[in-house]
Amino acid sequence: MLIIPAIDLKDGRCVRLKQGDMSSATVFSDDPVAMARHWAGEGARRLHIVDLNGAIAGRPKNEKVIRDMIAAVGGQVPIQLGGGIRDLDAIESYLDAGVSFVVIGTAAVKNPGFLSDACYAFPGHVIAGLDAKDGKVAVEGWSKMTGHDVVDLAKKFEEYGVEALIYTDIGRDGMLTGVNIDATLKLAQAIKTPIIASGGLNSLKDVQAVCSQLAPEGIIGAIAGRALYEGKLDLKKAQATADKALAKD
Repeated sequence: MLIIPAIDLKDGRCVRLKQGDMSSATVFSDDPVAMARHWAGEGARRLHIVDLNGAIAGRPKNEKVIRDMIAAVGGQVPIQLGGGIRDLDAIESYLDAGVSFVVIGTAAVKNPGFLSDACYAFPGHVIAGLDAKDGKVAVEGWSKMTGHDVVDLAKKFEEYGVEALIYTDIGRDGMLTGVNIDATLKLAQAIKTPIIASGGLNSLKDVQAVCSQLAPEGIIGAIAGRALYEGKLDLKKAQATADKALAKD
């Protein structure tokens, strides 16, 4: 199972939010390229990059720094990228630049036909993002709630052929309260598509819980953000813990 460092971009800087609130951004670095190199050097097996401004605007807004990050580590570490990707041209452009996977969130919910077209045009490279609170999906950088049920949408996206699903519990994101095991487990048991858990990972105990309770159900990774940046979680130790836990199974 992968422990995936998150690099969230706002106004060209590396930040972390709490529960998706843009006004709560904490700046951790003014140099996202250096941060990408740092996590690559720490042994990251994948990076999760999000264009937060793009997610709100509906189009890429931090493209230059993202391309610089890709140039710096893209050949070394696979990158999954989301935020403001709303058309096939944007997908093609980022994949050509060296991104391994594009993450489609808002557009997948509001325009399912686009997600279907993307999966058909770029098989194996499209991940759908499902961001939810209390079982209901949110869109546009988590600023708007929808009435869509997470499991229902996940089943629809599975039919389109997405490579994986990223399930984020908004209520736990940036709060360091642990992954929502129950909600993630419910989703994993409802579909066959691999899932990447996101939101709340805080300690090695959390990593062990994800490995023991979720990995057997198809969870292939967990995204870590604030805990890494605040030193509560060490990436090397977290990945080693995951490897060790799964090796016992």
